[in-house]
Amino acid sequence: MLIIKKIFEKREITALAFLVILFLGVGLRNPDFVNAQSIATVLKGSVLYIFLAVGMTFVLLTGGIDVSVGGTLGIAAAVSATMIRGGSNIFMAVAIAMIIGSSIGLINGVGVAIVKVPAIIMTLGMLGIVRGVMIVYTDGKWVENLPDSFKMASQANIAHVNIYFILAIVTTILVQLYFSKARTGKYFAAIGDNLEGAILVGIPAKKMIIIAYVLSGLCASIAGVIFASQVGFVTSNTGVDIEMVAIAACVLGGVSLSGGLGSVVGSSIGALIMTAINSALIFLKVPSFWNKSIQGTLLILIVVSDVIIHKYFEDKARKQRLSARAQCLDKNLKNLKDTDISTESTLVGGNGQ
Repeated sequence: MLIIKKIFEKREITALAFLVILFLGVGLRNPDFVNAQSIATVLKGSVLYIFLAVGMTFVLLTGGIDVSVGGTLGIAAAVSATMIRGGSNIFMAVAIAMIIGSSIGLINGVGVAIVKVPAIIMTLGMLGIVRGVMIVYTDGKWVENLPDSFKMASQANIAHVNIYFILAIVTTILVQLYFSKARTGKYFAAIGDNLEGAILVGIPAKKMIIIAYVLSGLCASIAGVIFASQVGFVTSNTGVDIEMVAIAACVLGGVSLSGGLGSVVGSSIGALIMTAINSALIFLKVPSFWNKSIQGTLLILIVVSDVIIHKYFEDKARKQRLSARAQCLDKNLKNLKDTDISTESTLVGGNGQ
């Protein structure tokens, strides 16, 4: 029973449980939702959100936020697609896209950590700038006619699992190991939990915050390249509002918006949930114009339920600690009383002699 309790105290398990319930619930209504092809489609569709959520986790753990990732994804997709269409080497195009994403993240990080611009303002401003640059770069036109070899890469499978999804899972595992095992990996949560305390113990807070935004931009640029490969074209609206999905995925996975709490595994599960919801609405034949409303409603319900569940466990644990302290205090008082009685008896006996 204690083991089960400890398992369900983890936010990632709550998110995973909801994902399973979602598949089973929709599967009862439409069995096609739980067949191998449908599940494979959900896994493939979640790749973009997983990469965005991985990068966003770094930023959220420090107590910041990055709403520019949609623009970063769009410009990275446009630049890499244009280069590849023009005959450039794919690896060169990917490298340039990653440099662009990292540079955008660097500007965000410096603005937040050094100049002290509020994260939401800095990244929102950067989103507008990047969107404008993208439209100028593409002249407002679609980037189409990409080579078949580039588009077919998104269809490649290993053991019937999409290669991009495997790459996303490997990235998630490596980042989670970094967070849990590496000393610097633990700095991000420490900064978000207590910035002043982190600085006092010698953590280079400004440096780590900048790194967090650089990694967020880097992950967004990788997602942009994958988007171009999966879809086969890039529009001037590519990536619009996708930052909200990335943030929602992290929150669903248990990452705190106030910083200091969460894991990249939970964020990736949240990304799977967001993708599964979109797919479920199709199988349930819900009109597409309801998608945003239903997503928002489910997000609120899940987060509120998660907060209530974990608040219950925290309150219960707090009561147990207070009870243990009270018992310890009673025991100490009793021991002190017994000691006083013993001392008094000894003194009385000695005077009697």
